[in-house]
Amino acid sequence: MKERIRQEINKIFDELIQIRRYFHRFPELGFQEVKTSEKIAQLLEKWGLEVQKGIAKTGVVGLLKGSRPGKTLGIRSDIDALPIVEQTGLEFASEHSGIMHACGHDGHIAIALGTARVLSALKDQIAGNVKFIFQPAEEGPGGAEKMIEEGILENPSVDAIIGLHIWPEIPSGSIGISKGPIMAAADRFDIKIIGVGGHGAVPHKAVDPVVIGSEVVVALQNLISREIDPLDSAVISIGTFQAGSAFNIIPKEAELSGTVRTFNPKLRELLPQRIEEIVAGITKALRAEYEYKYHYYYPVTINDPEFTEFFRKVAVDLIGADRVREIPRPSMGGEDFSFYLQKVPGTFFFLGTRNEKKGLNKSVHHPEYTIDEDILPIGVELFCGTALTYLKPDSQ
Repeated sequence: MKERIRQEINKIFDELIQIRRYFHRFPELGFQEVKTSEKIAQLLEKWGLEVQKGIAKTGVVGLLKGSRPGKTLGIRSDIDALPIVEQTGLEFASEHSGIMHACGHDGHIAIALGTARVLSALKDQIAGNVKFIFQPAEEGPGGAEKMIEEGILENPSVDAIIGLHIWPEIPSGSIGISKGPIMAAADRFDIKIIGVGGHGAVPHKAVDPVVIGSEVVVALQNLISREIDPLDSAVISIGTFQAGSAFNIIPKEAELSGTVRTFNPKLRELLPQRIEEIVAGITKALRAEYEYKYHYYYPVTINDPEFTEFFRKVAVDLIGADRVREIPRPSMGGEDFSFYLQKVPGTFFFLGTRNEKKGLNKSVHHPEYTIDEDILPIGVELFCGTALTYLKPDSQ
């Protein structure tokens, strides 16, 4: 099986690179991936898959039917980009101003499409189906939940699912797995501080929302360092703090937004309440008012232990035990693949892309981030090996 997979991958290696570069050149934001989904659908149809378009606005599903009946494996790729100005200097850098594939989703698309291409040539070895899920808006507000609501895990029902994230914290070509939590719950909050505007020369006649907002920022970090057990992982980060329009005017309002990351369900329930209590206390003490909204985004991404062990064995057979590592601790990043794992067993793993010799050491969401393209065939090999083993005719 290994040799046949590699032979087919070698045939499409150049095409795989070009596919990735095409999507890198033309990135689109969440629920706006119109051209992206059109291109994906064209390729899937060209390779003989049954294609559904327009799911969750811009999602695409491709169904590859094997040579005989059996189970269905889902393979998911996210397809959206980020609102970042690219600074990579690549020949195929983004042509869409202010939008960039800075989280590796261009690579995810290429790997999933490459897998569809290879498996379409090997479907005589498949008992069952492979359902390729090309999902919009992973970066927010979250396309997975909408795709599930629109029935992508049904007809045929998905029995197990697998996904990956290209990961610059792991050496290129190695993978990171976890038989439990691998990524944190990710939520958002918005705070508006309402004070009294005034002249910067007479601050005593105003109620300064900038100063009050600054007190809130510091107090929220005290919440993490002084109220949360150090053995529990939790993060509160302020991402935006906006106020004012002139250097000598104290504004009336300040707006803050941030993210909360947790693994412990009790903390996920507690922190929204404590954040509001802190905001309410500070604003009351400093004569201001506030508005507060909390949004539960993505739950903890928890891999199924049994399926993850199955995948680990497949990966060891394909790429060697020295390149398959159990991560020492999960990431505080969030991932809406978690919604699929709440419905069906599966696993989500990290595919390393850090290559110091090539200077590929930037983190995701960095304007200079790019991937090591040599890992693309490895991703295809792992997906193909998982599908062919899970859907092997004599294994069901």
